[in-house]
Amino acid sequence: MYITIADFIREWNREAMLTQKVLEGLTDYSLKQSVYPEGRSLGRIVWHLTTSIPEYLAHFGLKIDEVEHAEDVPASAKEIAETFQNVSSHAAQVIEEQWTDESLKKVQTAFGREETNAQILMGLIKHIVHHRGQATVLIRQAGLKPFGVYGPPKEDWLHLGVENPPF
Repeated sequence: MYITIADFIREWNREAMLTQKVLEGLTDYSLKQSVYPEGRSLGRIVWHLTTSIPEYLAHFGLKIDEVEHAEDVPASAKEIAETFQNVSSHAAQVIEEQWTDESLKKVQTAFGREETNAQILMGLIKHIVHHRGQATVLIRQAGLKPFGVYGPPKEDWLHLGVENPPF
């Protein structure tokens, strides 16, 4: 749990950087990949991940501009990656400016539960990690090599002297 805003910002910046690397590996074509025909596309998932950041923060009392035209998924992977970079860095700035370490102890109703602002911020990171995981699977299904978020993708195992595990 976060005791200070600086604790959160450290983790936020790390997870945002990892997400940025995933997004930078996308192609315009890959944005169309979906798990099943009626399911969300990779583009929809990563755009939701991006546009939900300011929506989430605004919901919990922070003053932050939402992404313009959030309902329209861009056809450009580069545009999504650039928007995420801008949104994630602006979110960190807004949190640092508007909340204090003491603010983290404040309790609010979050999705039907009483949670501290520290828990709410943890929920934001978990939301991004959840959708980043979905994106990574769809990236693989789109025929691309995913960025190794917490470890190398299978293509890099050989370079590390590791054979494909049998499981």
